[in-house]
Amino acid sequence: MSVRAAKALPATTTMGPVHLTVADLERSLAYYGGSVGLAVRERGSGRASLGAGDLELLVLVEEPGAQPARRSAGLFHLALLLPGRAELARWLAHAGRDRVPLAGMSDHFVSEAIYLTDPDGHGIEIYSDRPRGVWEGRVMTRMTTEPLDVASLLAELDDPQDAGFDGLPAGTRMGHVHLQVASIEDALAFYRDVLGFELMAELFGSAVFLAAGGYHHHVGANTWQSLGASPPPPGSAALRHATIVLPDSEERDRVAARVAETGQEPEAVGEGVLVRDPSGIALVLAAGGG
Repeated sequence: MSVRAAKALPATTTMGPVHLTVADLERSLAYYGGSVGLAVRERGSGRASLGAGDLELLVLVEEPGAQPARRSAGLFHLALLLPGRAELARWLAHAGRDRVPLAGMSDHFVSEAIYLTDPDGHGIEIYSDRPRGVWEGRVMTRMTTEPLDVASLLAELDDPQDAGFDGLPAGTRMGHVHLQVASIEDALAFYRDVLGFELMAELFGSAVFLAAGGYHHHVGANTWQSLGASPPPPGSAALRHATIVLPDSEERDRVAARVAETGQEPEAVGEGVLVRDPSGIALVLAAGGG
């Protein structure tokens, strides 16, 4: 793959809705509504759109009998960014009261995060960022994984047992997606050198974190469970695509043209453009929140 040096993505680049295949739509809607706190926006013919406030965050597509593809290239976790620490504390209090099974809780210096796994094995992170002034310019050296100080987090609330929870609040957005890839070198060559994300941090040669506009990461990529893996078999309970939202259609088309320079043929899908990374993971380039 030989292309000219990438232009950095605009600072206003964000992540958009994640599309997943699930085996049982009713089961998934009960989980994402009751446990996670997303609201159904639209539903029909084996498909549902979920979000918070006015923002679509997740699309579920049913494939009856679909099996998880745990060691394939694809999604490691999707990450829902809450507006602040108090909202994360409220979510954790809800999880404790309602006995939502958790997969982990971590302090990453840049953020505080809670992890869980949906019924199809899709990873989910619910997190809030520390103030940007705490970590800006220090991501490469300070981003880490330490135990979450649960007591300090819950101290944001007057009474965790009484803290109401009516679902994820307006202002929740898709903060980042973390992917399982076949090769870190190839992932860097695509996400940094072709798309134009900036490398923000590396971890022991097995994970990289990339972002636009100096954020700590919009995309994570690791080989912890998928070294040399191929995309999941068709019909698996797996990532269908993640969405990268560019500020306008001109920027979307510019990035799509960059991908085309590598020999790939981007595909028009609705108002977006579908491309694939070197591991075969599908990404839709969208414009202005589309």
